[in-house]
Amino acid sequence: MDVKLVNPFMEAFTAIMPQLGFNDIRKGELSVKTQEINCSGVVVIVGIVGVVKGNVVYSIDSENAIKIASTMMMGMSISKLDEMSKSALSELANMLTANAATCFSTIGMQIDISTPTLLYGENIEVKMSSSQVLCVRLLADEIPIDINIAFEK
Repeated sequence: MDVKLVNPFMEAFTAIMPQLGFNDIRKGELSVKTQEINCSGVVVIVGIVGVVKGNVVYSIDSENAIKIASTMMMGMSISKLDEMSKSALSELANMLTANAATCFSTIGMQIDISTPTLLYGENIEVKMSSSQVLCVRLLADEIPIDINIAFEK
C-alpha cells in the first residue's frame, strides 16, 4: 500500500487528539494484517469512497475506550461503556476520518466517508475490503488506538 494513503490518517490523529484533551501523541508500530481482523473491545468501521475505495477500522480495547471517552467528555467518570460514551467514540472515528479526508483533498484525492458503525464485545471479527490491511498503532497519552486501513486496488 502506498504510504501517501496512510499519512492522512496519522496527520488527522496528530491534529485532532490534542483538541480533545490528549497531550502526548506518538506513532507506534506499523504492521500488515490479513483481510480478517480479530479484536475485542470497541471497533468502529468507516467506509471510504471516491478516488480510492475501502474502509478504515479503529480498534480500542475496552479499558482504554473508557479512558478515551472519559477524556473526550471533559474527565467525566465512566465505569462502563454506555450509550453516551459509545457515541463519543463513534464521533472520534468520524472526526479522525473526516480530517483524513481533508488531508487527502490537499494532495488532490477527493474521498467521502460513511457514517461510523460501532461494534462492542469480545472476539469481533471484521473482514476488510482488501486482502492487504495496513495497521498503524497510534498512541494518545500512552493509550493505543489501532487504525486498520484497507483500500481496494
